[in-house]
Amino acid sequence: MTLSRFSFPTDIQFGVGVRCTVGARLRSEGVKRPLIVTDRGLAPLPAVTDLQQSLSGDGFAVETFSGVWGNPVKSQVHAGVQAYNEHKADGIVGIGGGAALDVAKAIALLIHHPGDLFDYEDDLPGGRPFDQPIPFWVALPTTAGTGSEVGRSAVISDDVTHVKKIIFSPRLLAKTVFADPELTVGLPPAITAATGLVALTHNIEAFLAKSYHPLCEAIAVEGLRLGALHLRNAVHEPSNLEARAGMLMSSMMGAIAFQKGLGVVHSCAHALGTVCNMHHGLANGVMIDHALVHNVGVATEKFERMAQTVGLKTLGPEAFLSWLEELKADVGVPATLTAAGVKLESLDALVDVAVADACHANNPRLCSREDFRHLLQGAF
Repeated sequence: MTLSRFSFPTDIQFGVGVRCTVGARLRSEGVKRPLIVTDRGLAPLPAVTDLQQSLSGDGFAVETFSGVWGNPVKSQVHAGVQAYNEHKADGIVGIGGGAALDVAKAIALLIHHPGDLFDYEDDLPGGRPFDQPIPFWVALPTTAGTGSEVGRSAVISDDVTHVKKIIFSPRLLAKTVFADPELTVGLPPAITAATGLVALTHNIEAFLAKSYHPLCEAIAVEGLRLGALHLRNAVHEPSNLEARAGMLMSSMMGAIAFQKGLGVVHSCAHALGTVCNMHHGLANGVMIDHALVHNVGVATEKFERMAQTVGLKTLGPEAFLSWLEELKADVGVPATLTAAGVKLESLDALVDVAVADACHANNPRLCSREDFRHLLQGAF
């Protein structure tokens, strides 16, 4: 038997109201001057302003860096480092979706690690080691999608090429995650749907991935069940706390499960993010049924298990893919790339990026350049 190594993430506090305990956690670590890292759309909203006021009222000298927007790029990280140093901060509170939390991780890395952010790119030959202290930081997710709050990596794009770079180390994990479903209640239906689809994609692709990790497979199945049970209600009943909590847990479970690997859906989604600057959740949502077709015939038993998990009476790949199509339509995710505004003339560039992406290495079926062309062209 091949020797395997398994590891699981960080301290997670889950439930309505846990955001109110952030100050006590910071104080327990001696943090006095936290920098809040968030995105510019969220910064003026109560999720952030209430946190600022709460921490200030508890005696913390708090400042906010809100220079995150869209798919995060390296310049945003370096601006955040400057804000940290100017504030003479001694800790970080990341609050937001995957973009803000990834930037928070990357800022934390660069506070004491020298050089350029991309010197620490995963699997970079001659890359710099993660061997310096990393400031204490905590995460508060406001979306239920990428699960970046429990992730070991930050995905940051090059400002010029828009190519996504993965900065990976278990040392980047938040020391505590405050997963409060109330923070996701204000999320608009379209963002709830897109982020919810990426949570489902993480669970599905992790379950299908060919590498060996039965712990993650079990988590992925339950994450899929929760997402299937709660996504529609989270979209159509935005204040439904039970649905919001279910999606938040599904999101975290998907992010934990994809330690096992991802697949062709994510390679296509990363291409859409790079070439078209498409939101990561939307990209996964549009591509999920089109790309998963590639795995029909090599993972029949797993498709049957997934169909059973989401409550279908008819089991198998076709039934499961039909369920995904219906789910997308119900929550308002575009059925095709054309409906999402992508032009066919982007096809060659999309194929180039998808082929170069690392995610499909763990797909249960090999995916060649021609396979990617077929899948992406079929999604139009």
